[in-house]
Amino acid sequence: MLRKLSLTTLLVVLSLTVAVPAAFADRGGEGGRGDGPVIYVTSQGLYYDSIVTANPLPPHGPFQKLEMAGPIGLQTEFGPGDPGYVGGRWWVDLNGNGEMDGDDAYFSCPLLGPGRDAP
Repeated sequence: MLRKLSLTTLLVVLSLTVAVPAAFADRGGEGGRGDGPVIYVTSQGLYYDSIVTANPLPPHGPFQKLEMAGPIGLQTEFGPGDPGYVGGRWWVDLNGNGEMDGDDAYFSCPLLGPGRDAP
């Protein structure tokens, strides 16, 4: 079970790094910091660069939901400075039931400030 969860988490983290639309990847002249994913924070209306860590986390403690949102790409509700932001500890609802459980992915992917208005 643990091996399956670790493999699933690794696959999710890797797919998140390539699931970001191509417009996000080529942002060298627009203040971007590299090739990592960009995450849109809905409560702030800002985009943040991020760093993906390869280490899956155990499903204990606080996590924040990270999801794909069509043309925006990756999004979450809270970002740096917001109550509810847990420092880049994410969960992805792999089974679609809307609840954090053992079938989901848990990982760290901190947001790098400052946020900006465009990807």
